[in-house]
Amino acid sequence: MEKIERTGLTRRALLARSVATGALVVAGAGFIAAPNAAWALEVTVISEHQMATLLQMARDIYPHDKVGDQYYAVAVKGYDAEDRKALVEEGVAALDAAAQAAGHADYVSMGWEEDRVKLLQAMEDTPFFQTVRGGLVTGLYNQKGVWPIFGYEGESFSKGGYIERGFDDIDWL
Repeated sequence: MEKIERTGLTRRALLARSVATGALVVAGAGFIAAPNAAWALEVTVISEHQMATLLQMARDIYPHDKVGDQYYAVAVKGYDAEDRKALVEEGVAALDAAAQAAGHADYVSMGWEEDRVKLLQAMEDTPFFQTVRGGLVTGLYNQKGVWPIFGYEGESFSKGGYIERGFDDIDWL
């Protein structure tokens, strides 16, 4: 039987790195991992930095403290595609350039959400921003895993509609 030689980052090393740092980890070799090591995202077309920037951008555009990064990762994973590569490269470069002009290494390293949001507001008319923002509406909120976080029980037709199922039981409105 032929022995398979492994090269690169092992799953165990990836998880150990992500737990040790306590932040979103760009682990190299095409992976981004969560601080709690509960999920990882593989990128194939765009760079790890570009994906990390998209994740931070998504969280800044639609900030929800109770929504985990894994849902944002699913929402932006579609930008890791050949037909979107140029748009992402140019957009992330513009964000990083604006962050550098403000005295930061790049967009992701900006510590304050308020500062990142100002950069996004300055570029909100660009095709890059509008494409990402528009994609997040469905990419983030159409995930069944986030529905309970917002109190949405899903479609009701298959369950007989809302009238007999407590359509007026919302106590926070």
